[in-house]
Amino acid sequence: MTETPNQQQIPQYPPPGYYYPMPQNSDDEIDLRELFSVLWKGKWWIIACAFILGLAGGIYAFLQPDIYESSALIAPADSNQSSQMAGLASQFGGLASLAGINLGGQGTDKATLALQVLQSRKFIGDFIERHHLLVQLMATKGWDKKTGKLIYNTSLYTPKTKQWLDNDGKSLKPTRLEATQYFLKKILAVNTDTKTNMTTVSINYYSPIIAKQWVTWLVADLNEEIRQQDMSEAQSNMQYLEQQIAQTSLADNRTMLFKLIEQQTKTLMLAKVQKEYAFKTIDPAVVVESASKPKRKLIIMIALVLGGFLGIFFVGIKEFIRNDKKR
Repeated sequence: MTETPNQQQIPQYPPPGYYYPMPQNSDDEIDLRELFSVLWKGKWWIIACAFILGLAGGIYAFLQPDIYESSALIAPADSNQSSQMAGLASQFGGLASLAGINLGGQGTDKATLALQVLQSRKFIGDFIERHHLLVQLMATKGWDKKTGKLIYNTSLYTPKTKQWLDNDGKSLKPTRLEATQYFLKKILAVNTDTKTNMTTVSINYYSPIIAKQWVTWLVADLNEEIRQQDMSEAQSNMQYLEQQIAQTSLADNRTMLFKLIEQQTKTLMLAKVQKEYAFKTIDPAVVVESASKPKRKLIIMIALVLGGFLGIFFVGIKEFIRNDKKR
């Protein structure tokens, strides 16, 4: 009996158990031994690049002037006034707001407001002018440790005559805004710990003595600024409340107004007697002994690493060009 074509067994290909060999392309694989050999042959190039960049980084680092950081740790001043104002606000807040009186206890607290004032252009500009810091801030380039004197940039300012130089008839004296922005970006640092509610006010400057003095002045001036603001506001409120008392005959309203006057009187009295009004100094600024910047060892290490990578890149390019010419 003959088998039809459909009944004939079709041989399987490939046979069972046979596996195709995986294709290998040696050209696309990275031979680590060959790579190491190439780097070893070019080791002097790598060392030379690392040495040159490390030397350049060292020269740059040691040419930079020392920067000293002085800081003070401050905390919001504790006062019973806050709780008293909060209680008064809960009782008469609505009526007081209609009268145009701010009892506090709502919105931004005094410490948060004071920190915003500290970092404001107006306060820093006034601070620079009040203490005559423009020359020390904008016309210096270093500090002589032996003499304890600042090194002035004579291309901008003449220390003997105490005059700013001119350039094509235009004075090189910086504007108030330029000095303020430089102070906020380069000199002042304010960091608040949200857990402890403590704030660190830091000054970075060439002289550790001046840096310590500026921190002390900043904290004192900030307290004085907030104190004067509250005193002025309390006096204005009291004058307004007295006018309202003279114009009303309702007993309840008069009682509310008298209590508001009493609270404003307490605020005024507290502001007059308390010097550390917004912040108390927990750890005052000191004259530090060692510079915080520049970090010369770190600069040199980064330069060495970059030089090494540059050397490896150069050796790799050189080997690639050599192999390309052989093809």
